[in-house]
Amino acid sequence: MRSFFSILSLSLLSLVGFSAAAPTLEARQGVSTLTTAQVASYKPYTYYASAAYCAPANTRAWNCGRACNGNPGFQPIASGGDGAATQYWYVGYDPNLKTIVVAHQGTDASKIFPIVTNAQFALTSLSASLFPGVSSSVKTHDGFNEAHARSANAILSAVRTGLSQHGVTSVTVVGHSLGGALAVIGTLHLSVNLPAGTRFRTVTYAMPRVGNDAFVNLVNSKSTLNRINNKDDIVPIVPGRFLDFSHTAGEIHIVNNNNWISCPGTDNTNSQCTIGYVPNVLAGTLNDHSGPFDGLNIGC
Repeated sequence: MRSFFSILSLSLLSLVGFSAAAPTLEARQGVSTLTTAQVASYKPYTYYASAAYCAPANTRAWNCGRACNGNPGFQPIASGGDGAATQYWYVGYDPNLKTIVVAHQGTDASKIFPIVTNAQFALTSLSASLFPGVSSSVKTHDGFNEAHARSANAILSAVRTGLSQHGVTSVTVVGHSLGGALAVIGTLHLSVNLPAGTRFRTVTYAMPRVGNDAFVNLVNSKSTLNRINNKDDIVPIVPGRFLDFSHTAGEIHIVNNNNWISCPGTDNTNSQCTIGYVPNVLAGTLNDHSGPFDGLNIGC
């Protein structure tokens, strides 16, 4: 079986011919460089995103080597998935950050089902039963949508348990690659099913575009979001804007000198942001997809 990355490369190349149909890009917005302390503050989330690639038995016991050791005080609540039909996930409590953590596995190249998931590009409305009160105009990538639905209720139950047990009102959702897409959809799902006053933070790594403008605007209103992209990674520029996909706010782009650049807005076209580095699919690479993110490559 060909790897996810080789198949994705072919899929991306097939889109080059449509680049002329892209809508007008947003005006460039100013950027700023994160301080060393600000960069270091993301390290716990990077470890959590890495641990999501580990088997549920290991994350439930919080015994997964480097990824688990990075957050030694974490208290697991539940974990699940098989890494094939359903991506791995886990839920637990971080006493240092005083938040319930939800983590989603990214794309595992050794499993065929996530490859099929990433090959689907159509936008589809969200399930009324999973997303009560959300307009049918809010749409996401159909493969990501279906992948999220497989674990949505189990994760919601575990988060409710955690909020009750630990008496907190904060939920943090993380993921890398496909896991980032699931994290953003999961943030919206949790936000419309948990009590008013629950606060959300979403941190993703190397995330593709997930939904349309209506989805992006709604998620942006529900959570504090950051999506961290590494150098010339090609994944964050797909699916294309010409397919009516948009990015959530809060991009942080790691540039070639390893500075972390804050890129306000959604698809910021400043030369130091991802679109500036990777204006089309021929300009990027898959080699930067797993990191490093402040010295850490994501994976179990």
